[in-house]
Amino acid sequence: MAGRFPILYVTEARVEDSILSSGVLKRLHDEIPNAAFTVVGGPETAPLYRDVPGLEALHVVQGDSRGAWLKLWASLRLRRWGLVVDLRGSKLSDWLSRKKRAVRAPLDAEAEPLHKVLQAARVLQLDDDPPAPFLFTGGKTEAAADALIKRDGPILAIGPGADWVGKTWPAERFTKVATALLGADGPMPEGRLMIVGADADRDAAHTIRFAVQRDRVIETQGKLDLLQTCAALKRARLYVGNDSLWTHLAAAAGVPTLAAFGPSDEAIEGPWGADARTIRGPKRLQEFRAVDPGLNQAINHMYDLRADPVVDAAVTLHAQTESEVAEAV
Repeated sequence: MAGRFPILYVTEARVEDSILSSGVLKRLHDEIPNAAFTVVGGPETAPLYRDVPGLEALHVVQGDSRGAWLKLWASLRLRRWGLVVDLRGSKLSDWLSRKKRAVRAPLDAEAEPLHKVLQAARVLQLDDDPPAPFLFTGGKTEAAADALIKRDGPILAIGPGADWVGKTWPAERFTKVATALLGADGPMPEGRLMIVGADADRDAAHTIRFAVQRDRVIETQGKLDLLQTCAALKRARLYVGNDSLWTHLAAAAGVPTLAAFGPSDEAIEGPWGADARTIRGPKRLQEFRAVDPGLNQAINHMYDLRADPVVDAAVTLHAQTESEVAEAV
């Protein structure tokens, strides 16, 4: 029996970026059966990889200080690595004994913008077959999701939060979407509503949950961590959200995903997958930047996207994926 092949995998500190590049680790797992993984990430991203098969160690780097990286190096330096994959583009592999390495290069500011999934694929020269985002979820993680969801049946998942008010579609419009999809005349009349997000999204969740009766609502805030939320999203029939980590979790979970975009560029950071879609209002990216050049002001840029087009897009996506669900059952 072949010995274990040690792989050091360094993921990004930003959750959205780490999810978008997560398919790289899945590809390594699939193609190197004897891989033994050591994963390095930030406080929010490292836990996303706790259920990776063949995981030997999980390291959390607190910040970008030299001291934090020296401490990490000290814990890794005595091993000869078969492969170091560094999606953070750090100098760590320079200091380690390794047979091979693949390190993300700095972006070329003059080059054509590239989707982040393709950027990650390029690190391993997988441009022609970019791996889709994927997060492994183990038994305990799946059990936590099952304990909250409790029963079978179609679920509409909604992620009303975002990391910036500028990307946050109004909660009242999410409510209209939920009402239309879960109502008697919608495509999911017997379905339940699952609201995913952080504690900061509770006000939006409070507004949206009134779209249906209380016993048809599943709220995850404060009950599930990110990986458990990914497991819960695997049980959803459809997801609607903003440009956010929750949307990328949904796409990684394989849920038909519809994301509302405004001031950010879906060509670079839109949800990835055959059943992932984006929708935006009439404003172009240049128009958002004209009033908010740094895209960092406390301005909600999402009011130009009305509820009706989102409802129509969600109904269409539901219909387009109906045969896939039937085949899976």
